[in-house]
Amino acid sequence: MALIKSVKGIHPKFGKNCFFAENATVVGEVEMGDNCSVWFNAVVRGDVHYIKIGNNVNIQDGAIIHCTYKKAPVNIGNNVSIAHGAIVHGCTIHDNVLIGMGAIIMDGAVIESNSIVAAGALISKDTIVEAGSVYAGVPAKKIKTIDKALLEGEVTRIARSYTTYASWHDDSITPLEEI
Repeated sequence: MALIKSVKGIHPKFGKNCFFAENATVVGEVEMGDNCSVWFNAVVRGDVHYIKIGNNVNIQDGAIIHCTYKKAPVNIGNNVSIAHGAIVHGCTIHDNVLIGMGAIIMDGAVIESNSIVAAGALISKDTIVEAGSVYAGVPAKKIKTIDKALLEGEVTRIARSYTTYASWHDDSITPLEEI
């Protein structure tokens, strides 16, 4: 069972049909919408500020979402994928966004809607990622404008897929001798 706990009497709140992997961690002032998933070894830590997450958001294996004490909360919109090993810290992510594997989003950054932050990218403090764009590199820069095929083929497809993947998991354990 996932580690879900309160901090200073504040409990995480979840919408309908959310999935939490057995070793996912969600603590403190976290509010999550419907059809969200928090995968293996992912951490959503609302202990020093709030974290608000919309609907149909997936936080993949090993991702970390955290804030800066009394300064920088995290706000995440709808249909957002936070890929494996990404770090999202004290920032705002609007709707229909893909944060690539191993990407780092720093305090005060704003990722506008219909965008992709490429795998391994570093979005520096207070950077604004323009709506409808792809940012890559260290530090990240705009490399192109996102087209409809890329938006639907990656951003939308991945967000939908993780809702499906979550539905495949159940709580039953098959004894070794039955395998």
